[in-house]
Amino acid sequence: MARRGSYAKGIAKRGEILTTALELVAQRGFRRTSIKDIADAVGLTQAGLLHYFDSKDELWVEILRRRDEIDLAQDWHASDPAALLAAIVRHNTEVPGLVQMFVNLSAAAATDPEHPAHEYFRERYERNRREFTSDFRQMQENGRLRADVDPEHLASVLLAISDGMQIQWLYDPTRDMAEHVELVARLAIAQAVPSD
Repeated sequence: MARRGSYAKGIAKRGEILTTALELVAQRGFRRTSIKDIADAVGLTQAGLLHYFDSKDELWVEILRRRDEIDLAQDWHASDPAALLAAIVRHNTEVPGLVQMFVNLSAAAATDPEHPAHEYFRERYERNRREFTSDFRQMQENGRLRADVDPEHLASVLLAISDGMQIQWLYDPTRDMAEHVELVARLAIAQAVPSD
């Protein structure tokens, strides 16, 4: 019985670490948040904190997973996948540290198949492409997406624009990331035009 309680406490502590780390990275930034900062905030030593994760890199990946869980639980009031992506990108302007973490891991470290973040990003892109493609196909069937647009290509392009605009936004926060996602969506989404 004590073993189960210990296991439950471990799960709870891991959750506390992820919640705290998510907040710290969002507030301070990826580069300005250390393992020591997170450990101090949850009342652990650095070694104690890393007991809950295989490595520092795994902690960063789990922070991104937690962010995804929170984002997916939101009610974004989006009418289509492009509007959903634009809403999430707009929200990202409120958490620049998480954008910095995402960009740093996705564009550099995670491209190495041996890095702990590699599989996370591969699965994330695959899932997002699959879900967006399915939604775009449905829109096409309903006449809301141009017939000459490949839904899978559109999904890939919108994800690429979203990620690319995040990089530009980190250099120049005056760039409106969501506006660029919406621009590409407007080019693809059919508007009902009455025939004369």
